[in-house]
Amino acid sequence: MTRWPSVTGSADEASFSEKLRTHLAETAYFKSHPDQLFTVDSHGEPLTRNVVALVRGSGRRTVVLAGHFDTVSITNYGTLAPLACEPEPLTQALLDELRSRPLNGAETKALRDFESGDFIAGRGLLDMKSGLAAGIAALERFAGLEAPEGNILFVATPDEENRSRGMRSLRNALPEIARRFDLDIVGGINLDASSCERDGEEGRAVYLGSIGKFAPFAFVIGRPTHAGYPFNGTSAHRISAEIVRAMDTVPELSDEAFGERSPPPVCLEARDIRDGYDVTTPDRVWLSFNWLTHRRSAGDILGEFRALVSGALQTALETQDAHAARYRNRDTGRTEGLVLTYAELLERLKARGGSAALARLEALDRSLAGGTDPLKVSREIVSAAVTEAGIEGPAVIVGFGSLHYPLVHLQRASTGGSLQGMLQGVMDAAATRHGTSIKFKQIFAGISDMSFFGHRPDAGETGLLAGNTPSAAFTDDAPEGLLSFPTVNIGPWGRDYHQKWERVHAPYTFEVLPDLVFETALAWLAE
Repeated sequence: MTRWPSVTGSADEASFSEKLRTHLAETAYFKSHPDQLFTVDSHGEPLTRNVVALVRGSGRRTVVLAGHFDTVSITNYGTLAPLACEPEPLTQALLDELRSRPLNGAETKALRDFESGDFIAGRGLLDMKSGLAAGIAALERFAGLEAPEGNILFVATPDEENRSRGMRSLRNALPEIARRFDLDIVGGINLDASSCERDGEEGRAVYLGSIGKFAPFAFVIGRPTHAGYPFNGTSAHRISAEIVRAMDTVPELSDEAFGERSPPPVCLEARDIRDGYDVTTPDRVWLSFNWLTHRRSAGDILGEFRALVSGALQTALETQDAHAARYRNRDTGRTEGLVLTYAELLERLKARGGSAALARLEALDRSLAGGTDPLKVSREIVSAAVTEAGIEGPAVIVGFGSLHYPLVHLQRASTGGSLQGMLQGVMDAAATRHGTSIKFKQIFAGISDMSFFGHRPDAGETGLLAGNTPSAAFTDDAPEGLLSFPTVNIGPWGRDYHQKWERVHAPYTFEVLPDLVFETALAWLAE
């Protein structure tokens, strides 16, 4: 599968599903049961599809094994890009390169790993076609049992590296699949990869949850002025600097839950909204943040972010007023500012411009919907909405600039406690068989399809997010009747995924992992 390129958004990604379906169709089981192997449409042009493969045993209980097949770009391989999807030649080429020049610390570790013979390179081999391979191996092993109890449903999805449109389309189709084949889906195993910089102890793990992600933005509106007369206006840059100072890497804004702590928020983008040069202070500055969470809801995040922005705005205005008073040797008065949510901005837009203004904004959203940069799309829509609404600065608009990835965790499932006990038994037995160690980890730290896998979003939270996310393309339009079931992540481990030195630890990935996935599925079906 690694030799089949599948970079997100490419024609190769779209063609991958048919290659995989054809490959699975050649197995003995699916030659006898062709109706249990099919694809589900996802998105895009050319159309990308999910691959679905069902192996039936007795009864209705079903475990779903899920992984994505899209990969990040191969451009960071440079001159080795033609070998990016050829694991053995690439590994040798990287070895040759590393042996030929002075190395930094990360490169020294990569050389040591490759020379050990335990690591193999390849774009997507770690993230995450090895996970797919483990799921297929477990599926085939289940198909070979004489009288298996329960059913295993294997799914391979596109687009995880962009906005999980593959998993979300599969999630939407799953209720009908369950009805068609009379399945009771009791659990899911996500097969995504993790990283470990030490001897693999942190990588040999079963993850009980996946981190939540919000992308709050602050669209800052100042009052522009000529640089020679700085106190005749209000600096949007000063306001934005105070917002960044209040948000960026502030430890108190991280979450503590499940015995672990999430990273604090970071600023991903800060730019003023103009194309050319002049000596006028900018009237609009865009800020976007990445805020990872272990417990906060959308309402918590929006409320806390608005309060932080309001405080930062007040600090910036008070500081500039104080500077003006000292410069002019007199009291210059107090500058007032305004903070609105994006939903509140839309209300003002409709009050000022009516349905025509709203229609113009919706047309802009449709024209930008194909864009892959959510921050650029959101920035342009908010800027247009501010103009339509006639908002004057100083003011700040706050909302969400990209798709929200919900926090999921086994503890949130009603059967979470008993399932964790079952998992512990499987992990201990597998570790003993293979002479290794396998541990629990609470939160998968990278955003993943697991956020939408078996998770039925809260309707109130979905409405708040949709109302405050400028582009409909970056909201999760979840239909009624979605299935809800507990999930965990069991996948390969390696190092430097997405990077030139991306490599998978072969002994664990190709020996322990398929066994662990298979035995976990069996135990879950027997619960």
